[in-house]
Amino acid sequence: MSSQFSRGQIFLRILFPFAFGYFLSYLYRVVNAVLAPDLVGELGLSAATLGLLTASYFITFAAAQLPLGILLDRYGPRRIEAGLLLLAALGALIFATGESEIELIIGRGIIGLGVSACLMAAFKAFTLWFEPRRLPTVNGIIMAAGGIGALTATVPVQFALTHTDWRGVFLLLAGVTVLASLLVFLLVPEQGAVTDKEPLGNPSDGFRTIFSDPFFQRIAPVTMLSQASFISIQSLWAGPWLRDMAMLSRSAGADTLFLSAASMVCGFLVIGTLGERLSRLGIRLETTAGIGMLLFMGVQTLIIIMPPDGYITITWMAFGFFGTTGIIQYAVLSQRYPKKLAGRVNTAMNLLVFISAFSLQYLIGAIIELSPQQIANHYPAESYRSAFSVILALQVVAYLWFIRTRVPMKKS
Repeated sequence: MSSQFSRGQIFLRILFPFAFGYFLSYLYRVVNAVLAPDLVGELGLSAATLGLLTASYFITFAAAQLPLGILLDRYGPRRIEAGLLLLAALGALIFATGESEIELIIGRGIIGLGVSACLMAAFKAFTLWFEPRRLPTVNGIIMAAGGIGALTATVPVQFALTHTDWRGVFLLLAGVTVLASLLVFLLVPEQGAVTDKEPLGNPSDGFRTIFSDPFFQRIAPVTMLSQASFISIQSLWAGPWLRDMAMLSRSAGADTLFLSAASMVCGFLVIGTLGERLSRLGIRLETTAGIGMLLFMGVQTLIIIMPPDGYITITWMAFGFFGTTGIIQYAVLSQRYPKKLAGRVNTAMNLLVFISAFSLQYLIGAIIELSPQQIANHYPAESYRSAFSVILALQVVAYLWFIRTRVPMKKS
């Protein structure tokens, strides 16, 4: 940690602004799980269209990742994130005032682009201001802030809907996002942001180094699919599943999503800290992540085979907790590559995660829609089981590649 600032200043000037930005990023990401009935009811969306609308956040988010990595390494996290958050506020305004499917898709796509730097800018800043051994813990803290955003997107949003509609929710988010931009710009220190700055002459060399590295090729597929499966289900399809499979009321479903998000916060904090401590005992971070992702696949199996009267709340809490384990791999990557590539290696991984999240979220909707609706806007249990089974099978294949391939870890 830099000696220029006290611990309190580090929290106020680095952790808090980035944590607040990522809080909003995650709130935007998952809020449609609660708002889905309102969007479907007002616009008459099919399952596939709802999936596409919600997933448009992910495709623009993914498209930004490679140029974002170059910009973060070149100009630092402060200016890049502050500017993009203003774009997210514009997207929220467009979404709030949209009258058609295409307007909402455009608005949500702009939101995804605008919050695309929230996590990667934080990771870049942390590599500049914290010692490498601290990265799993501080990365866990920033991810926990995102978990609080997921919490806010459940019961609090459901409560807000008793006083306003989904449009009012997004108007409020637009204003808060402008505030987040100001906090990053005014509080985050500029010094140190461009350490190891390199010419822009051939910035793609760094990406070629990353994507051609056998170590990256080994851990990327399982990390990508584990995180994308978690995101695509949590941010949309968990809500309809609780309605159609568990037959929960809207308020009861929001309560379950709240507990799942609370477990996610715990997962980010506990697993990040556990990974750091186990690494001191000689257990590598990638091993901890691998065990956690295996447990996450076990939880998904339970969700697929669970009867309607099963242990629904406990299982979805486990889903939230173990769904966080793939994030440890970002710390693994940050430790492998030099600081000047920190922005690019994290955004390279994020590119794969969010392309997959877009694809899987739309794919789930398309598979669900293959089954005829039993009643308006409700789908049978078999459709969810089929969709979730396909997602799980992809993770199993990637996990087998992960455990069968051995590449030595090297220090940056």
